[in-house]
Amino acid sequence: MRALLLENLHPLATTLLRTDGIDVTSRTGALDEDELGAALAGVQVLGIRSKTQVTAEVLDQAPDLLAIGAFCIGTNQIDLTAAAERGIAVFNAPFSNTRSVVELALAEILSLTRRMTVLDKALHAGVWDKSADGAHEVRGRTLGIVGYGNIGTQLSVLAEALGMSVVFYDSAEKLALGNARRLTSLDELLEVADVVTLHVDGRSGNAGLFGPAQFAKMRPGSVFLNLSRGFVVDYAGLREHILSGHLAGAAVDVYPVEPKRRGDAFESELRELPNVILTPHIGGSTEEAQEAIGQFVATKLRDYLLHGATMLSPNLPPLALEATSGSHRLTHLHRNTPGVLAGINRVFAEHDVNIEAQMLGTRGDLGYVVTDVAAPLGPEVCTALRTMPQTIRLRTLS
Repeated sequence: MRALLLENLHPLATTLLRTDGIDVTSRTGALDEDELGAALAGVQVLGIRSKTQVTAEVLDQAPDLLAIGAFCIGTNQIDLTAAAERGIAVFNAPFSNTRSVVELALAEILSLTRRMTVLDKALHAGVWDKSADGAHEVRGRTLGIVGYGNIGTQLSVLAEALGMSVVFYDSAEKLALGNARRLTSLDELLEVADVVTLHVDGRSGNAGLFGPAQFAKMRPGSVFLNLSRGFVVDYAGLREHILSGHLAGAAVDVYPVEPKRRGDAFESELRELPNVILTPHIGGSTEEAQEAIGQFVATKLRDYLLHGATMLSPNLPPLALEATSGSHRLTHLHRNTPGVLAGINRVFAEHDVNIEAQMLGTRGDLGYVVTDVAAPLGPEVCTALRTMPQTIRLRTLS
């Protein structure tokens, strides 16, 4: 098998895949749609981070592709439905860089609340500007978390340890940790929070979530952070409220349009604003997080390629599978209609194939059957299964 890894993935990913006999090619930056489609010829495994866009058009040019690894939290850069329809499994790392993002958020909250960016800039300009004006402790102040998922919950616990009061808003029902309080609306959160931080996911419904109306409702002198997705915030509105003095500061790590490669030019209306921290999408960019992500996603890819395991895949039915022990394994991804499993087993029975173990999982319109049999399958069995009208992809693993 061949793998193409883009966007400076941790070397551990390459090591793990090569250990299992996969031929790995690595490139440093992202590829645009045309470049990616051409590069995927004869490739079974694609590894990316957040900048490479894997569209249905790209997938149409990659008939050999079996799996995509998103070496990051989000998967909105991948057309998950189109991948599933073509029998391509997707894996990501929803937990591996959580701590790194949380630590960056805490560092920025402390820096903005103490106006460290302004004081640092003054000293670099040769001006001694010692003053307590506008500087505050975080102890006793209220942190408002929008999106109480893996990152939001861990940030909640650590912020509370610093003495902050924590409130949060999430469209889904979430259990509050520690003394955090769940509020019933975003507006209610904006009324009470001294610090507002966004940790929402990349679903299309979150586009434009935070704009001028929301900034206007924030408390005077509060600070704003976005370490989630660039398209959820109207940054022109943020600029206006920073310049007007309504907001005391902001920290932004993600942008609607981001450069593809390290060293490329960066443009934003947020540049040169006072007490604004801009970072180049580095929330999860620590050596510890990238190593953990490399290990997690590469292991998921390996387990799928070798054993058919799909646990934690965001686009295929989840099955936790172990390695076969002397059996021959076949995986069958199909449209989830009545009678598919019976049809598969009818084919086995007609060809005198003895089933040693079998597992079925479903997710919406998809079904996934993994079958262990005693002897290798003949071509006539595979042909019969592959030509079933519900079949999306058939794989023989041993």
